[in-house]
Amino acid sequence: MAKNRAYLDWNASAPISDQARQAMLAALDIDANASSVHAEGRTARRLIENARAGVAGLVGAKAEHVVFTSGATEAAATLLTPRYRMGRSPLAVSRVYVCATDHPCVLGGGQFPAERVTVIGVDGNGIVDSAALRAALAAHDKAEGLALVAMHVANNETGVLQPIAEIGGIAKEAGAIVVLDAVQAAGRVPLDISDGYADFLILSSHKIGGPKGAGAIVAASDLMMPAALITGGGQEHGHRAGTENVAAIAGFGAAARGALAGLTAMGEVRAMRDAIEAEIARLAPDAIFYGQGAERLPNTTFFSLPGLKAETAQIAFDLAGVALSAGSACSSGRVGPSHVLKAMGHDGEGGLRVSIGRDTTPQEMELFRKALEGITARRSAKKEAA
Repeated sequence: MAKNRAYLDWNASAPISDQARQAMLAALDIDANASSVHAEGRTARRLIENARAGVAGLVGAKAEHVVFTSGATEAAATLLTPRYRMGRSPLAVSRVYVCATDHPCVLGGGQFPAERVTVIGVDGNGIVDSAALRAALAAHDKAEGLALVAMHVANNETGVLQPIAEIGGIAKEAGAIVVLDAVQAAGRVPLDISDGYADFLILSSHKIGGPKGAGAIVAASDLMMPAALITGGGQEHGHRAGTENVAAIAGFGAAARGALAGLTAMGEVRAMRDAIEAEIARLAPDAIFYGQGAERLPNTTFFSLPGLKAETAQIAFDLAGVALSAGSACSSGRVGPSHVLKAMGHDGEGGLRVSIGRDTTPQEMELFRKALEGITARRSAKKEAA
């Protein structure tokens, strides 16, 4: 990041790590197809399998249970399907249950028709209504097929963490398949799929310091798997066809190892986040913070300044040298509050998301403070003039 700029938008895309960059550069020297049996092909294959082990280690999985995809959206589209198999036997899944604050790639229900998608509401802090989930699953008609519960671990806008052990327990009690979108949580809070709260996790490379264009499905076991979304050459043990992007996958694996090691630094990140919130509250005492009553990611704050549109504030921050988001980067171009805020019961001017990481510097923090100081001063002057 340039010295006169502050990048505070890690939830949209984390800066690529040195480990990932070096792994990608080394992989780019390998010209072979990883499916080829000659020595060069075997070298490419080793890079992929090394990356598979790295990604598995981040979430307590077995390497053979990781399926690489082009990203989290493809992973979600693959997993949110009515067609599963238990070994060689087909499993029918008749309905998917999602959370009202899920990322759009989950909230839309994937391959399920709209009438087969049930949306579960949240409370004012963005925590899923567990009683409503339990009631919906109790009413599920098992004669039509299994239920699939697909929800996020951490919200990409507010950073709010869902009670995944409780969600998983409710779903398992009802005999449902559990898919958790762990895109924002991975590398920021500990995750261990072997704890039994999920059948599948969704991961994204560029959220943890890897390159864009790589993601993964991580399964708790290989007994039950969804039907392949992309068929063809049989790569990824038949779960995802297409020649592997060796360089991107190698970068993903390196980033995963770095993210796992970096979990010990999350206390320092939380302290920086808390300092940012304290500065916001000092300069704008009427600022509204979303999700503060719930457990959140240590790197994320989502707030609004009453009377100031989020998009207007975002532009002002950008002009002052600070990159942050007005909600989710995946919802750019929208006007007004996000679906996340609406689900939480808010209908104001939208929110501003500040998301940081291990490499956020004091200089970036100071740039944010100065930008906020100018924005709040102009906001106060406008109020007085009115």
